[in-house]
Amino acid sequence: MTFENIIFQQSGGVATIKLNRPKAFNSLDYGLANDFAKALELCHDDEKIRAVVITGEGKAFCGGGDIALFKSYFDKDPSEPIRQLIRVLNIGIITIRSMRKPVIAAINGATGGGGLSLAAACDLRICASSARFRNAYPAIGMVGDLGWTVFVPLLVGWGKAFELMFIDPAFDAKQALDWGLVNMVVDDAALEKTVNEVATRLAQGPTKAYGIIKENLNNAMQGLLEKQLELERMGMLNGSKTADYIEGVNAFLEKRKPDFKGK
Repeated sequence: MTFENIIFQQSGGVATIKLNRPKAFNSLDYGLANDFAKALELCHDDEKIRAVVITGEGKAFCGGGDIALFKSYFDKDPSEPIRQLIRVLNIGIITIRSMRKPVIAAINGATGGGGLSLAAACDLRICASSARFRNAYPAIGMVGDLGWTVFVPLLVGWGKAFELMFIDPAFDAKQALDWGLVNMVVDDAALEKTVNEVATRLAQGPTKAYGIIKENLNNAMQGLLEKQLELERMGMLNGSKTADYIEGVNAFLEKRKPDFKGK
């Protein structure tokens, strides 16, 4: 299978999915979302693949949804790109969780919005020390998707999850480690080597047992995840119909502080 928007590599039982829109901070548009979902399905079905790594090309892991794409629909239906993206990306999130093999997020750089949700959905998160994070949803008048309301509170706790949504701080790799959002922080130069070592170890491990472990852990939240994905989808669609969303996107692209009216 060939891809236009990701780099897909497979070696020694490890598959690497590299988001490949570096000039756009690997933000999620239709092409990237579709390729990402297809690559995950391939990894899910191929028994020769025993561990999966998700990372980004360039200086970003994933900046979330493509704001320029959202803006391009303002004179049509502002909710349409969100509807299309979430439909595909939710399939990807379900595939990550249902895959009976370990999935590692190699967080190589800037991460925000849906990129944070994507990383949180993985089984392990290994982070470059220079990586920076921001939740960013409320900055454009949005509410969170792709399982954010399940994964992030489970990792960082209820109170910190509210802080990330309401206060929306920018934070660094050390803070992410301290909060439990990531499992490991390494020097930038050591990220690829460290991730490869962990992924190879997992790929050479008891894959069937890992699958059962993952299934057992998933069972505690799988029904909740499916419910929350639908609630988040509706929340994003409703959010896209607000004046604050239009203002938030415009302010982001114009590099100014948004003037939210609560409407």
